[in-house]
Amino acid sequence: MNRCLFAAVNGVTMVVLAGACTILPALPPEDSTSATGSAPSSTSTPVVWFPATSTATSEPRATAQPTADKKPGVGDVVLTDDFSSPSDWNTAVADEASVAITDGGLTVAAQPGIAPVASFRQGIVFSDMYLEVTASPSLCRGADTYGLAFRAPNNVAYYRYAVACDGTASANRISLGSPRVLQPPTPSADAPVGAPGEVRLGVWAWHDEFRFFLNGRYQFTATDVSYPSGGIGVFAYAAGDTPVTVTFSALSVYRLEGAPPVPTATP
Repeated sequence: MNRCLFAAVNGVTMVVLAGACTILPALPPEDSTSATGSAPSSTSTPVVWFPATSTATSEPRATAQPTADKKPGVGDVVLTDDFSSPSDWNTAVADEASVAITDGGLTVAAQPGIAPVASFRQGIVFSDMYLEVTASPSLCRGADTYGLAFRAPNNVAYYRYAVACDGTASANRISLGSPRVLQPPTPSADAPVGAPGEVRLGVWAWHDEFRFFLNGRYQFTATDVSYPSGGIGVFAYAAGDTPVTVTFSALSVYRLEGAPPVPTATP
């Protein structure tokens, strides 16, 4: 039985299968074409470990404002995924971490002391869209985080929407594995504290504007022009001295029909 070892390549830890001596291939190079639902190369990608982001000090958790006008233009479903097909996601198992298809979900588990563990959906690129997934942490505490990756031109460049087990949510742009803060950790009454728990994460992405939701309720808005399109994925990170385990299920992507964004106020 092969054991998974780890090798650092340009600051990013790749999964290497001992015995097979194979480094799993990465996502295809960045393609600036803004296409919805188009298929890039079918090459699979590795589980990727990325640097951690900072966390905020404890604050009162805010109640999200009404969201009736926060998701204009959401149209037909263009993708649903029940995580029943292992070939659709990059999976791997090692002593430090694992990504595995489970009964009705994709389970990401990570030990403390390593960077976030991410898995990406294969063969799909999106630009403007509304993306949702349900996350169910079973081991999670404090500053441990989990969430969505989107508009990923490759496995070291993407946007990340994170929910922490201290009841906060945040957003970052990842470039070469390093984060740039788009929204610092923000207390939310919709973010589960600890585990077990369940929350539905949503990202509304239109051109350079992103709106973030928990359980269908608007949380905050961020803007960035770096990545016009890319893949989607999920991740989990053990920030403290205990493991984290999160199962993702019921992923859906909706088309945006071209309605211009309405003005928003970030809480």
